Amino acid sequence: MEKRYLELLAKEYPNIESAATEIINLNAIQCLPKGTEYFFSDLHGEYEAFIHLLKSASGVIRTKIDDLFGKTISKKDRIQLAELIYYPERQLREITLEGEALEDWQRITIYRLVQVCKKASSKYTRSKVRKKMPAEYAYILDELLHADESVDKEYYYQSIIQSIVDMGSTDTFITAICTLIQELCIDRLHIIGDIYDRGPRPDIIMNELESFHDVDIQWGNHDISWMGAASGNRALIANVVRMAIHYNNFDLIEDGYGISLRALATFASEVYRKDVCALFVPYVWDENKYAPVSLELAAKMHKAITIIQFKLEGQLIEKHPEYQMDDRALLGKIDYKKGVLCLDGKEYELKDTKFPTVNPKKPFELTKEEEQLIEVLEGAFKHSKILHKHIHFLYSHGAMYKCVNNNLLYHGCIPMTKDGTLEEVEFYGEKYKGKDLLDYLNDKVNEAYFGEEGSREKEDASDFMWYLWCGSKSPVFGKSKLACFEQYFLMEEEAKKERYNPYYMLSSKEEICNLIFDDFGMDKKSAHIINGHVPVKMKDGESPIKANGKLFVIDGGISKAYQSKTGIAGYTLIYNSRTLNLAEHKPFVSNPKEELHKQTPKVSIIERMSPRVTVANTDIGKELSKQVEDLQELIKAYKEGAIKEVF
Repeated sequence: MEKRYLELLAKEYPNIESAATEIINLNAIQCLPKGTEYFFSDLHGEYEAFIHLLKSASGVIRTKIDDLFGKTISKKDRIQLAELIYYPERQLREITLEGEALEDWQRITIYRLVQVCKKASSKYTRSKVRKKMPAEYAYILDELLHADESVDKEYYYQSIIQSIVDMGSTDTFITAICTLIQELCIDRLHIIGDIYDRGPRPDIIMNELESFHDVDIQWGNHDISWMGAASGNRALIANVVRMAIHYNNFDLIEDGYGISLRALATFASEVYRKDVCALFVPYVWDENKYAPVSLELAAKMHKAITIIQFKLEGQLIEKHPEYQMDDRALLGKIDYKKGVLCLDGKEYELKDTKFPTVNPKKPFELTKEEEQLIEVLEGAFKHSKILHKHIHFLYSHGAMYKCVNNNLLYHGCIPMTKDGTLEEVEFYGEKYKGKDLLDYLNDKVNEAYFGEEGSREKEDASDFMWYLWCGSKSPVFGKSKLACFEQYFLMEEEAKKERYNPYYMLSSKEEICNLIFDDFGMDKKSAHIINGHVPVKMKDGESPIKANGKLFVIDGGISKAYQSKTGIAGYTLIYNSRTLNLAEHKPFVSNPKEELHKQTPKVSIIERMSPRVTVANTDIGKELSKQVEDLQELIKAYKEGAIKEVF
């Protein structure tokens, strides 16, 4: 080991005693059970449901309460204790007890919360737990969690609780310990893509993720769309605005990101004033609180931005013939006199033939007014500080895939051929497949946002973000086409069909998963693939567990838009030191008094760990082992006199 590195290490551990103490500490940490990892996918803006799942640890907190108190307190009291932990401020406001009855409830509740907190903190070092504690109560919480059970200590223990009650600090203390329990139950959070679109407020989800202590994100196609829009891709700017209007998410655009749609509203009202735009009436899953727009106006805005998007996409397709997406430039395949779309040798009658801004001879050319409008939107996206704060977080905490603790995480697919081999995909004259493909695309995504402003490389990468959003060889999309135009304008279901990459059929075979594990250099005996993107239709008998437990598809439809098709509201995969668990979510209803206790997910054990997984068996454990080796080298240097100790 280089002496220079050891000298740097010596600044933190200046003598043998300090280095030896740290080795003891690191070895002790490696003997602890691994922290609990949570895997979510396809959140799609459903912030209320997601925050509830975080606060409840997807039902795990309720399970801990039942384990502790199942034989000693009633089910009703256990439910109330769980709801207090999830939403302490709200539940405390609803307490109606007074006098001695209130004080008794406070003492009993604090005692019970301490027991739950002890159970939740049992797998962590004392110092790690203390770091998570709010500063004002750190000493008291530390004492309560580690007080001996002896008779002498019992009086001390009860005295602390009584002091909290006497000082009138119960509400703030209860809130603090409830928050600590929440944080202790989820050690690490993995988001397997698609935070954005469909649901009302992905920006609130991003705020929540930014405040979480350990989180990583694997980009989904909807995240890529927003990242591309933030990079300046006009087609994707139009796309994310279209999606927001389609699902009536005006609050997201205007209140969340401060992007005014007034210019679009003015343009649409004028251009489509005689058009009811019946095909473009938005879905209304959620009401807007801050930026309500009438459905009549929203439909006109929806159609206006959709036509602009199709024009901009046509321009990209013409600019980049290497995308091989001429079949998607559909405004150029319309016979405007006959009112039909000429597609794959067939003519399809259009449900709407009113295109006042389209020049049939130059179908992808924006009108002067459309050009001005997209410039206004582009400027608004460029200058939204909150949007770029969130996009920076997606970049700093995200990637195309992640290998963690022998689990391979990615959103969509690894492109494959029908015969079960990794598909070679050519971009810019070079061919890539499997891991190499995802690594290459990871670099392109970063170039789109962080590349040198005005450079050809950045421009090409920004354009390429649109291909990643909807291109047939894109791993985050993985379909033959995005039939957006067909969904709006055609009746025939055959024209709307999107064929999935062969991966989605083949990956249910264990040997295909093993092929992927080999390509990523993973131990296929115990490895898992965890991905989302395609909702699991539980009501049709589909299972999220595939390939003999090698593959988990955890998109079960947390988005309201999917739940009628899936029959469920998504999944959480939970990996602790003893078991791998699958939590089946129930549709979230934001009525705390009537429905909250009914929304606890059903948690099932799908794999048992034997022996119990310790920190030493994790990626973190490997890093700690390297640190131990470095410290041992430092101690050797001290003993040999190569580096002098400082006392």
